[in-house]
Amino acid sequence: MNTFIHTTLNVVFAILIILILGSLVIVIIKSLIILGQFLLNKKNQINGSGLFKTFIKMIVFMVLILCVVGVSQWSAFTPKIEGENSISELREVEFNGRKQWVSIRGENKDAPILLFLAGGPGGSQLAAVRYEMPELEKEFVVVGWDQPGSAKSYGSRKDLKPSDYVEDGIALTDYLRNRFNQEKIYIVGESWGSYLGIMMADNEPQKFYGIINTGQMVNFLETEVIDYTKALELSLEKGDTDKMVRLIKIGKPPYYGVDVTWRSAEYLNYLTEEMNQNPEINNPGYETIRDILSPEYGILDKFNYLLGILNTFNDVYQQLYEVDIRETQSKLEVPIKFLIGRHDLNAPTSLAKAYFDLLEAPLKEFIWFEHSGHSPWINESAAFVDEVIKSKEAWHDLNSLSQ
Repeated sequence: MNTFIHTTLNVVFAILIILILGSLVIVIIKSLIILGQFLLNKKNQINGSGLFKTFIKMIVFMVLILCVVGVSQWSAFTPKIEGENSISELREVEFNGRKQWVSIRGENKDAPILLFLAGGPGGSQLAAVRYEMPELEKEFVVVGWDQPGSAKSYGSRKDLKPSDYVEDGIALTDYLRNRFNQEKIYIVGESWGSYLGIMMADNEPQKFYGIINTGQMVNFLETEVIDYTKALELSLEKGDTDKMVRLIKIGKPPYYGVDVTWRSAEYLNYLTEEMNQNPEINNPGYETIRDILSPEYGILDKFNYLLGILNTFNDVYQQLYEVDIRETQSKLEVPIKFLIGRHDLNAPTSLAKAYFDLLEAPLKEFIWFEHSGHSPWINESAAFVDEVIKSKEAWHDLNSLSQ
């Protein structure tokens, strides 16, 4: 029934948007005609009643849209998992004064907890993780988190700092530990989430079995400079003069101000296109449209999904240029595993390997995914899931021995 409501609301919303845009065009045209008549001093030709009726229709359509949006937000859900001891929830929580959303899914609610930290800042992968790695739900209670400023949690984006994400991530960890009566949880961190996971575990190591990271971020400014330079080299090799000119125009990072996202997109999207065309990479693309249309997101969430990528990324990312975990997190008290795409162009693999080599940890492992780019959890999802499950078994035993 929920699926039917969600689909129906999406269709109704699309129809209403078309109607209101059509009405708006009519109002604008009629207003211009009336303005022209007024300027030509032909007031007797003005037909105010027709304009008034059009305004009334537009208001009615707007009210209907607001109602549809409200119902869609209220009826958003995560698909049910069958089984007496299963759990499938989409829940609002509040940490440190910021309201945010989590999905909690698993075939056995007594299984170990795995918190997936999405890329960003400002990205949401509640639906993507469910689609790409459903097998995890057999082994874990998989928790997706719309971090502050992303999709369902977009309203919490005011004055965000990187430290806010660490504080909220630890608060979420405590919530999960207390609710499910578990001493520790597992972390999977993707891209920006890989940095966030390391920061959380570095601050409160006793709360985590370990970290599994992919698309590892090490030094944000160095990453951007490498990416920019690589995109410039590719544009030269391909004879792509237009792209070369645009890259030269925006200049080398760092970027500050209100257009960080757009300037970064010039080279990041170019590198993503290059990975998508690489025959060595399996299943290269994100299913963005599929994810946005997923039932986890109401209509307002769908807009905020995009706004988070644009605005939250813009505001938070420029605060990360000073970060270099080779200097600040060279020693961890928890096990860590790096699952790195051999063909990753967005998060330079040379930096990830250099960090791994100098890192001190109770247990560390570096695994290449030979047919992956920036997202092995999508490119080679079955192998990725296998490595996550292996970590659960090894790290749980390690924790038992240390007690």
